[in-house]
Amino acid sequence: MKLSKTSGYTIRLLSYMINSDLQVFQAGFLSEKLRIPDKYLRKILTDLSKSGFIKSIRGREGGYVFAKNANKITLWCVIDSIENINNYTGCVLGFGECSEENPCSLHYEYLPVREKLLNFLKTTTIADLKNENIGKF
Repeated sequence: MKLSKTSGYTIRLLSYMINSDLQVFQAGFLSEKLRIPDKYLRKILTDLSKSGFIKSIRGREGGYVFAKNANKITLWCVIDSIENINNYTGCVLGFGECSEENPCSLHYEYLPVREKLLNFLKTTTIADLKNENIGKF
């Protein structure tokens, strides 16, 4: 399973913010530092602001800060705010009708993997991504 480009960028962004010594993050700085196209990054920042995870501070020294405690922001909530979380909960082969009654050929093999993935997304917070030895972005 691979995250969409938008979800990947969003988690990279929040991971950078939680691991930085900075308190306020300017969009241009984040775009350059994380190598995310500026327009794309600004859309993500807007979506995260609308969801209440971050907020913008106006003015010369302004930028973006966490609006919510990072311990309260799960990867599940972040992904669901950026795109439809159902992209990760459905059939691994993309069938709309995959179920216990009408399983695809991978249904029973993938079910435990999917449950583990969903549990990971529901229980991992942005604060859990804080790591003193995190790699370069």
